[in-house]
Order: sequence, then C-alpha cells, then structure tokens
Amino acid sequence: MRSKSLTRPLIPGAGKLRCGVAMLLAGWTCLAGAAEPEGGWKWPAGLHGYLDARAGVRTQSDPVEEDSPLHEIRAQLEFSPAIGDIRFQVRGDLVWDGVAEDDRVDLEEGTGPLDLREAYLTVSPLDSLDVKIGRQILTWGTGDLLFINDLFPKDWNAFFIGRDIEYLKAPSDALMASWFSRWINLDLVYTPRFDPDRFIDSARLSAWSPMAGRLVGRDVAMAVEVPDQWFQDDETALRLSHNLAGYELSLYGYEGRWKSPAGFDPVASRVTFPRLSVWGASVRGTLGQGIGNLEAGTYESRDDVGGINSLVPNSEVRVLAGYERELIRNLNGSVQYYAEIMRDYQDYRANLPEGMTARDEVRQVATIRLTAMALSQNLVLSLFAYYSPSDRDGYVRPVVTYRVDDHWTVTGGANWFEGEEPATFFGQFENNNNVYASVRYGF
Repeated sequence: MRSKSLTRPLIPGAGKLRCGVAMLLAGWTCLAGAAEPEGGWKWPAGLHGYLDARAGVRTQSDPVEEDSPLHEIRAQLEFSPAIGDIRFQVRGDLVWDGVAEDDRVDLEEGTGPLDLREAYLTVSPLDSLDVKIGRQILTWGTGDLLFINDLFPKDWNAFFIGRDIEYLKAPSDALMASWFSRWINLDLVYTPRFDPDRFIDSARLSAWSPMAGRLVGRDVAMAVEVPDQWFQDDETALRLSHNLAGYELSLYGYEGRWKSPAGFDPVASRVTFPRLSVWGASVRGTLGQGIGNLEAGTYESRDDVGGINSLVPNSEVRVLAGYERELIRNLNGSVQYYAEIMRDYQDYRANLPEGMTARDEVRQVATIRLTAMALSQNLVLSLFAYYSPSDRDGYVRPVVTYRVDDHWTVTGGANWFEGEEPATFFGQFENNNNVYASVRYGF
C-alpha cells in the first residue's frame, strides 16, 4: 500500500527544474510572438503542441484554502513517430505551477513540473487486432460528463478549478487490445497496478470530511491508503460493441476498485479504495431529430456484499438517459437524467454510526448543456449545468472560447457550486466558486 503523501516514485531536485521550465516557457513565448521568417517557420514534421497560461481566483474567501486554486503555465509537446509497423504516441506537459506547495514530480498524480499524458506504442499483429501498450487516455460509455461504465481515472481537481476539459481524463498505465469483426468488436484493457482518480485531496479545493464532520482543506492532511502491488492490485475492463441499424449497442465489465476513496480503515485512520465489480450496458442512436442514449450499470461492492459495513459503500444500480439535438442553427442542446440507487438501504441505515450524515436511497441528477457558435464558429459559448433534486445542490460551468487565429485562443469561464447542506456532493464545494481565464498559443 502507499499513502498520501503517496509513495510513488518522485523526482528530486525539481525546484531547479521548475526554474528551467519557467525560462524555457519565457523563451517559447517570445518565439511565439516573433514575426515568422519569409516563407514561414515550421516545427519539425509530426511535432506539435501549445503554450497555455491560465489563472483563476475564488469569488469568496475560504478559511482553509488559498485565494487562487489555479495559477499555471503549461507547455505541451506531442510527437507521433513510427518505426516500421510500430506507431508511437508521446504527449507531455512542462508545468510552472504557482499554487502547488510541493515541487516534486509525481507522474501518477500529475503534479510537479512534468505531467506525462501519453507514452504508448501501437502494433497490429493482425488486420483485425490493434494492441496499445503504455500510458494512454482511455474512455467509453455514452454519458456527457456523467460516467457509469467508464471506470478509467478522472482528474476532479482539474475539472473543478478551470483547467481545459481534456484534463478531466487522467492517464492509465495499461495494455489495451481491440479486436474488430463484422459481427462484434471487443476492447479489453488490463491495468497491472491500480490507477485511481486524481481525487479531491483538499490541496486546492475544500471538501466535506465525514470523519471531521466539517469542511476541510489545507489545514487537514488526508491520509489515503492506495493499493499499489503490481499484478495483484490490478484492474480489468472490457467492452463488447455492435452497430445494429445505426444504433451502437455495448456491454461492459470491470473488475478493480472504487476509483476515488470510498471506504475508511478505523485502525489505520486512512480512507481506502474498496474492491468493486461493475457490469453494464448502453445503447446510443438516432431518436427523432436528435441522438438519444441509455446506459446502466450495477456496482457490486465486494467488500460489503450485504450492506452492513458502514465504512464501505453499499452496492448500487446506476442509470442514465440522455438526448441531444440542434435547436436552431449554431445552437445545440442536450439534457440528461442520472440516478444512483443504493441497494440494501435499510441495512445501511441500521448500521450508520451515530452523528454521520445519511445518504438518500436514490440520488438523482439532471444536466443541461447549451452550446452556441458565432463569428464563423470562432466564438463558442457553452453552458453545462448539474442539478440534484435529491441533494438539493447544483453546479454550473459557463465557458467562453474565442479563436483569434490559427494559433491564438482565449478562454474564460467559471465553476459555480450551490447547495443547502455542506455534506452533499456539490454543496461541499460552495466555498470553491471560482472564475478563470487562459491564453493559448498552438503550434
């Protein structure tokens, strides 16, 4: 097991590296602003990326957190070479982070001056078989910012503080085999060591602590027990998919653990990742003038099969229904309904420790997305909102993006949380309301 401070390999001497990164970024910024030579200066073939300067600030004070959850510059480089039939993909960020207290590089948490997003190779031993090995971003399922059968790691800190939406998906160190046939497609992912979410650890965002009975932040260090034994604490995910008359039908399976800390070890006083099995299905296709989707999954909490252990989450059934369509020209809209239905609820209530806030048997969430485009689609106005009628809380994500030219893009947005109780999912983040802005140069 590893704990937080997590004991994954760290790279020492990162303070000097950070200074070097800042100098490199300054030089690249000057290069980006310089006039191109006659005929145009070009990067080497196959190499591209961007420079992204981004900052955010809370709209209210938080007694246990800094005023700014986001203050960073990223330089991302992506390279896709090939040697014969072997294809490589490497993508990583050099980062200057003005908020982080720790300069050390941790490639699993994505902290420090180096964030390795992808580093994998692809081979095709058969015409019908692709194999990817290495660090890769994985995703499947039909939800829009709601996830049932997608049990690949997410970065919730990045999502809530204003980083680009691409950073919601954290990388997996895995092997993925994809087999294609006329009748059915099979995707199999094996992760030899558990890859958890980059979960809310109170380093940038205050959150509810059931043990402390209050909102905590940097004032309380989170003790986390993360399973890390190679080939023992592993994960397996699979998807069977088929296209029938234009409808995408899929079956899913997962064997691993809850992706964010969901259990508690009272002896060690640490939060834990209990074992989890998930089986699910989805369908997506044309419905009227738009596209509809249905998805469901059953979550089997293997460390608490009967629901009598209050320190381990109960098993659940999760369902999702969604619909999207063009409302008028250059305006798209979508809605979703999502529910988590706790099993063995009476046993859960009977064994809940005195004083601990009880969950509802059914947690419901509705979402709406509106996306408008103008100025030859160079201006994009986006609004995504969550509302939970059961928790009586919500979360709104407005984003404005303007593409100045082929290189420059500016973005502004906000993360706004509301809730009647601090113990609900969105309500716990009410002190983290923030606005942010970014300038990006792509090359």
